Amino acid sequence: MEQHYTHLRQPLQIGKLTIKNRFCMAPVGGGQHHLPGGGLKDETIQYLVERAKGGFGLIVTGAIAADCTVDPYTGIGPAILQNPDAFKMTATELNERAAAYGTKIFAQITMGLGRNYPNLPAPSSVHVYRHPGEVSPELTRDQIKSKIESVVKSTKIAKDSGFSGVEVHSIHWGYLLDQFALSMMNHRTDEYGGSLENRLRAAREILEGIKQECGRDFPVSMRLGLKTFVKGFEQAALSGEEEAGRTLEEGIEIAKLLESYGYDCLNVDTGTYDSFYYACPPMYMPKGYAVELAAKAKAAVRIPILLGGRMNDPEIGETAIRDGKIDAVVLGRPALADPEYPNKVLTGHVEKIRPCIACNQGCIIRLQRGKQPTCAVNPTAMREARFALKPCVRPKKVVIAGGGAAGMEAARTAALRGHQVTLLEKRTELGGCMIQAGSHSFKKEVADLNRWYQRELKELSIDVRVGTEATPERINALNADVVILSTGYMPVMPDVPGIDSPMAAECMDAYAHPEKIGHNVVVIGGGLVGCEMALGYAMEGKQVTVVEALDTLMTAGAEMPPIPNGQMIPDLFEHYGVKVLTRHRLTAIGDHSVTLACGEGSKTIQADSAVIAIGFRPAPSMAPELAGSGAVVYEITGDNIGTIMRAIWNGYELGNSI
Repeated sequence: MEQHYTHLRQPLQIGKLTIKNRFCMAPVGGGQHHLPGGGLKDETIQYLVERAKGGFGLIVTGAIAADCTVDPYTGIGPAILQNPDAFKMTATELNERAAAYGTKIFAQITMGLGRNYPNLPAPSSVHVYRHPGEVSPELTRDQIKSKIESVVKSTKIAKDSGFSGVEVHSIHWGYLLDQFALSMMNHRTDEYGGSLENRLRAAREILEGIKQECGRDFPVSMRLGLKTFVKGFEQAALSGEEEAGRTLEEGIEIAKLLESYGYDCLNVDTGTYDSFYYACPPMYMPKGYAVELAAKAKAAVRIPILLGGRMNDPEIGETAIRDGKIDAVVLGRPALADPEYPNKVLTGHVEKIRPCIACNQGCIIRLQRGKQPTCAVNPTAMREARFALKPCVRPKKVVIAGGGAAGMEAARTAALRGHQVTLLEKRTELGGCMIQAGSHSFKKEVADLNRWYQRELKELSIDVRVGTEATPERINALNADVVILSTGYMPVMPDVPGIDSPMAAECMDAYAHPEKIGHNVVVIGGGLVGCEMALGYAMEGKQVTVVEALDTLMTAGAEMPPIPNGQMIPDLFEHYGVKVLTRHRLTAIGDHSVTLACGEGSKTIQADSAVIAIGFRPAPSMAPELAGSGAVVYEITGDNIGTIMRAIWNGYELGNSI
């Protein structure tokens, strides 16, 4: 068989360490990986071993705390130094198991998080992220020395635990070392402030201590944000032209200095918490957006450049490595979605990769809210031990009504376990709301996910009957043991004059018939669905106005991560000239206009089309009509646009338990 992706399969040299291929797994998460008393959870070990088994050449752990005296922040778990024996015992098991697959693991060790969180010390007293009026306490010189020493001591324990190297966390995302490096956050007048080299002094002293303690050949990586894309505190710069943080030029200068200090490789990306849509880019950010930035850094240094950030396209990675722009691809969220990503690429089965849709619903938003992070499209991610597939004890006849995300996931999971599955879908194609959501140019991954599911059902030889409505009579005739109803939702239409006008379109019809939508579009409803429709129209060059009855956009309806997805849409609206009218409510639709109530008055605005996206209601349930059929009936009510995570999770839960 002809080999593809020859550059991705080549070994990578980091110092004297050889990595078997160019696939690296990014650090994801922190505190949830650790036992309260210290050490890694069994589930954490299994989660990382699954990615080693899946073919990643290099895995970087989530951030591990070192300091337990200056700021013993519990959000990233117990520090290594609090219980080094527990850490060593559990980490040794992780490294021994990963070694069976030829995978190397770097422990990512943090000096601290600084002003990204309240009450944590920073280089200077600066504004605390998302806490108006709060400033961070300033580190003393002795505290800085103590924190540096803790990183060095923790690294030695990591080496003794079998880690192949460490990654210093980090001059990126605005964490503590990044705050030292950024002049907008470092106002010190001692040797840790002022010039760029002074602002990098902590990073240099950490490296010097590690090399002295662990030997010159022990590999050390630095996570480096090449450009911050900020124009002020909590103000992202979409174009990057109003940079108040780190310019690319300074990022390249930092890369050169880090190389001169002795760092063995740089794991690069972009952004900070203040510009989080560049740090953890949502679906609205193009894939491979940072390749050219990384290429400029690679041209300036001789050590390897590893690049993360929307790199989940093997063609982009292969081309970038081939052209000498980067040395390796770093995947975080795609590794959650499919732990076998590298193996599927390198064995010529790219179409079998379960796509990350960059929704940030299962990973980032849950991490931000103190919940177990996982993955919207892969419910087992980070909890493989508890959520693994369970072979069925007695095969059953399972009938599923509805071929959206929930229905297809339930069918796939039940069939994998050994059940006999029949799937009924009244439309002539599978996908449910993924069909409409995947029609956006910036949500191609949703369409990819729909194709992935259809391929999975075909390979499992599931009896799929499209164009077949799931009536009670048809279901009863199949003599099912279990019935799963997943018939989705229907758009809500307001009762206002003119709602039957040709210029009015409910959102699903507007998706299905884009030719009906004129140039001047008013989108009624500023939830996730309405905002994404408005963005899509604006990107096509249409004039767009979004009307929302509430005070702010994206606060009602389908939930979306406020950071980064909700952070990026307003900036994109400004970029594409989308007008936003909050506290306005639709009262009438005319021939070429819509009338809105606002406060005590009203206004009429011209429009060619009025697209209604004010919400959804469940489709009528047929569960009562199936009572007495002899089948156990379950009903999934999460298959509406914007909640693809809940739809898939519900489908998996039922499919894995019946």
